Amino acid sequence: MKYELSQKFFFEAAHTLERAVDAEGSRRIHGHTYHAEITLAGTPDANGMVADLGFVRQEIARVRDLLDHRFLDEVENLGPATLENLCRLIFVELADFLPTLTKVSVERQASGDRCCLSK
Repeated sequence: MKYELSQKFFFEAAHTLERAVDAEGSRRIHGHTYHAEITLAGTPDANGMVADLGFVRQEIARVRDLLDHRFLDEVENLGPATLENLCRLIFVELADFLPTLTKVSVERQASGDRCCLSK
């Protein structure tokens, strides 16, 4: 059997975005509440855990600190502040510490937008 273990977190951040549609509003600084979820997959170890959630939350806190209450245009290695780039950045930041990471999703619930990145 294969188990999936997920942990959700959120962060608040502002950004600008260069785009063709809704361009004027996107170019101005604006913010969102982002809801993220990471998923680990595997089989439980001798302690009955796919991963120790204490360690998972510790690593999420580290990544959350890179994004929470930040101007995303200035976040190193993010690029344009799209949902796709946020998923990639979170995945890259966590993958070395959480080797069973298989999925990252980032959602803006207020606008109904969501992106998922799977391994």
